[in-house]
Amino acid sequence: MLSFKEKDRPIVRKLLCAGCCVRCVLRFCCVGTCSAYRRSYEVSHDPENHLPTNKRLRIDEGSTEGSVTAAQTDSDICPVCLGVLQDFCEPTFAKQVSDAVKNQQYEFDSLVLTVSLPAQLSVREHSCWLHVKKEIREKSMCLGKEDVIQVKDAFKWAVQGKIGQELGAAVLSSCEVSVGFMHPETEEDCHFLANTCPDCFKPTKNKASIFTRMAVVKALEKISEEKFSRSVFSISETSYCRYNKFSRELPQTPWVIDGERRMDGSVEELIAAPLLSSFRADGFNFSSSGREDVDVRTLGNGRPFAVELLNPHRAKFNRTEIKQLQETINQSSDKIRVRDLQIVTREATSRMKEGEEEKTKTYSALIWTQKAIDSTDLEFLDLKIAQKTPLRVLHRRPLAVRPRLIHSMSSIYLDRHHFTLKLCTQAGTYIKEFVHGDFGRTKPNLCDLMKTNADILELDVESVDIDWPPAIPD
Repeated sequence: MLSFKEKDRPIVRKLLCAGCCVRCVLRFCCVGTCSAYRRSYEVSHDPENHLPTNKRLRIDEGSTEGSVTAAQTDSDICPVCLGVLQDFCEPTFAKQVSDAVKNQQYEFDSLVLTVSLPAQLSVREHSCWLHVKKEIREKSMCLGKEDVIQVKDAFKWAVQGKIGQELGAAVLSSCEVSVGFMHPETEEDCHFLANTCPDCFKPTKNKASIFTRMAVVKALEKISEEKFSRSVFSISETSYCRYNKFSRELPQTPWVIDGERRMDGSVEELIAAPLLSSFRADGFNFSSSGREDVDVRTLGNGRPFAVELLNPHRAKFNRTEIKQLQETINQSSDKIRVRDLQIVTREATSRMKEGEEEKTKTYSALIWTQKAIDSTDLEFLDLKIAQKTPLRVLHRRPLAVRPRLIHSMSSIYLDRHHFTLKLCTQAGTYIKEFVHGDFGRTKPNLCDLMKTNADILELDVESVDIDWPPAIPD
């Protein structure tokens, strides 16, 4: 039976819902009984309490001088200790450490265990403290951050005795056994501190990185809670995906002119509503690889996008739950559809923006011409055009002349005044303006090439050629 008190119940519930492991729950409830951390806890995903499965690290058999280093694998871990207080506190890991020491043929009758933890754990610890602090205030509990049991102490309480038993040595300060952990996937967790507290991070000759534990701790002492929350909570979970838009009456973002909403609904709102509900988030930021006009459909594999969820109160989902969430979005409206829904780090958003100018897009446009045409009029070559900022977007984009490349064009003759135009273009090309010329602001344009007035009746985005996000197998 765990050493929790009735007053701990709100904190326990809050931490379990955030995906914390049992030992981290013990720590934040200030359980100082060493034996509580030595117990084995079977932790698997529990839909009711949102308990995550363990994320295991592995021993580096090549380590020397009795040192054991851990590296990550692909399963889920506690978001606070990054798995240090999960499988690594079990007898199997104690035996692995002992075997690594024995392989070095050391002879001693007593030992002390030292632990090296990645600096980002300090950021996660601070974030978790702020997460439960509100609950503590509301319950008028006398608890300070210094009362929380440290990860290093909890790990030693859980493992040191087991290692001593395996090695047949008393736990004294004769031989030092060092256990080091690393978690490369989360190394950038503390990078935002360099922008807010640059004086805390100074390069030194004997340190490979400026983000040492002491530097991070010093920065955390200086940064305000408000600034920390804006920097950390707002990036805690980002969902990546691709969307299709099947409506010609749906803007990508809410259409507001002079403070008045002109159309109901938007792509981002249809997608974000189920996400906000499931993650219990306070808000969201939506970004995508380009955007389409209200009357333009997005077909094919869809357009890559990201939804950054602000201060989500639930952050752990398994693959089945994510797939179900995707279905919930798709069933909520026949105007949009998403695919490849997945959770990634905020840093991954840069991949979506990489190569914005280099990527290509494929379009299909229904064209009307004033003069009668036949199939011989539809012979085009690759073009390089110069586009001055279109009049319709001049209110939000700077005036400039931008060179854009049309890689290929082909046509399908429909009748004497209509044909379908297929285009593969450089990203950022304004297709409508290429067709009607925008009062001569795009040169050359389709009107010039065909020597007749022409206009675009319908436009579809058929593909956005960027290899992101990774496809999720059905």
